[in-house]
Amino acid sequence: MPQGDYIELHRKRHGYRHDHFERKRKKEAREVHKRSAMAQKALGIKGKMFAKKRYAEKALMKKTLAMHEESSSRRKVDDDVQEGAVPAYLLDRENTARAKVLSNTIKQKRKEKAGKWEVPLPKVRPVAEDEMFKVIRTGKRKAKQWKRMVTKATFVGASFTRKPPKYERFIRPSGLRFTKAHVTHPELKCTFNLEIIGVKKNPNGPMYTSLGVMTKGAIIEVNVSELGLVTPAGKVVWGKYAQVTNNPENDGCINAVLLV
Repeated sequence: MPQGDYIELHRKRHGYRHDHFERKRKKEAREVHKRSAMAQKALGIKGKMFAKKRYAEKALMKKTLAMHEESSSRRKVDDDVQEGAVPAYLLDRENTARAKVLSNTIKQKRKEKAGKWEVPLPKVRPVAEDEMFKVIRTGKRKAKQWKRMVTKATFVGASFTRKPPKYERFIRPSGLRFTKAHVTHPELKCTFNLEIIGVKKNPNGPMYTSLGVMTKGAIIEVNVSELGLVTPAGKVVWGKYAQVTNNPENDGCINAVLLV
């Protein structure tokens, strides 16, 4: 028996460790990160050799994937191979490649999706936490300065009640709370004063969204029932999204553009 087979022999007699497969899975998952770290740290000839090896692996992988895709897609049938075998009801059709059709369909769907959520302000300046919150120093324990006052415009619901001051971490001043917005319809070129239903997404993060903070570029939901918009089925549209286009804390009002 060869000297190197003692592990296989032990496994035949006693089986694997109870966590063998989990450890193996984790090791394989970590391998990607190890290779990435190696690729970033390797210098000189070692780095060149590693890059060359990785390039060869990627090229081989791409070739393999292309071969598999080619085998799954149906090609246009050559005329010289098949003569007069097409039925009469298929004579005016073209046997197009299935892969090409699928590819075009996916691209079209992506375009439609991108167009649906196209916003007036695609790029928004990120707001730092120091700018968003003001530290409130209260009580005798100065080390525990955990209260924050929101310095930006916010939206809170009609049934909102503040927590007791002892437990309130984020203070939203009543002077910066807004319930209505000036919303412009891009096609009608008219501006309406509509009620805000809620804050859908603040690009600065989910915490600001949950607090209802409205900064430039935030997506809000407004009540458009008074505009009389209807769906193709004939139902009245109640709520639609709009994007804030100004800095509400500076202007004292919220200007937004309706997403249609």
